[in-house]
Amino acid sequence: MRELFYSEAIKEAMTQEMEADKSVFLIGEDVGVYGGAFGLTLGMLGQFGPHRIIDTPISEQGIVGIGIGAALMGMKPIIEIMFSDFLLLALDQIANQAAKIHYMFGGKVAVPIVIRAPGGGGTGAAAQHSQSIEAILFHIPGLKIIMPSTPYDAKGLLLSAIKDPNPVIMIEHKLLYKKVKGDVPVERYEIEIGKADIKRKGKDITVVATSLMVHKVLTVSEKLAREGIEVEVIDPRTIKPLDLETIINSVKKTNRLVLVEEACYTGGFTSFVASEIASKAFDCLDAPITRVTGLDTPIPYSVVLENIVIPGEERIEEGIRKVLMV
Repeated sequence: MRELFYSEAIKEAMTQEMEADKSVFLIGEDVGVYGGAFGLTLGMLGQFGPHRIIDTPISEQGIVGIGIGAALMGMKPIIEIMFSDFLLLALDQIANQAAKIHYMFGGKVAVPIVIRAPGGGGTGAAAQHSQSIEAILFHIPGLKIIMPSTPYDAKGLLLSAIKDPNPVIMIEHKLLYKKVKGDVPVERYEIEIGKADIKRKGKDITVVATSLMVHKVLTVSEKLAREGIEVEVIDPRTIKPLDLETIINSVKKTNRLVLVEEACYTGGFTSFVASEIASKAFDCLDAPITRVTGLDTPIPYSVVLENIVIPGEERIEEGIRKVLMV
């Protein structure tokens, strides 16, 4: 074990898998000479060469299309999309090709692609570079979606994703890259896709949070612990497939549930979680389920307004206290 930044853990996973498997390659805008928009691929061009670290023109649809074609021919492409917002430019390839080819060909072919994309706000990048669009992708059958919140989870889930025969989308919150550090094993290891992690055990209330929100919830939980309130924090890590069993078992223990995500309120991923818990564990609830989410508005350029739109620790604490008061 040694400490790595979130970005370093992702780079290490890609490097180790490319060293071990020559069918793995990386393709995207500025991934080569420039080293990636957020510096995750610095030095990889020199290590692996231009045939495996491939710079592309600005065409997200073309990049994903090339990746799908390569996957059908037995390669394992890692596709880097500069911002998750730009996944929408490749949505036809993702939704109508990558997600459906296995089914349309009667299971005779697989599409083992990994699409990595930084998501979320908090950087002052405004409306077209700060969105959380995972709920749009969540709706599409045939995709797997991972959203690791720690360096350990990022490396383990990415290594699993590269070996998965299905298309996997990995959304990496851009604020995690250089701000979150954690212990990561040197060796290669895999984390099961579809298995949640309990980041903090507690008995009074369950809080399910994704990506960057996990860290905000943990900070709030430590504050509440000083008052004797024990919050159980669950990180799904994978939103599709979703580990509902872990969430339900926690709710059966605490009898209260708060759901936290950065994406906007209407149609958010947590609305599905709330529906499932209300359907499968309603009798365990002693209070209504509460969702703490982003506001239904494009992300503002103003940092002051951006901090209002994106859930902060104060709003998360308010949501938890509201449920505890019932």
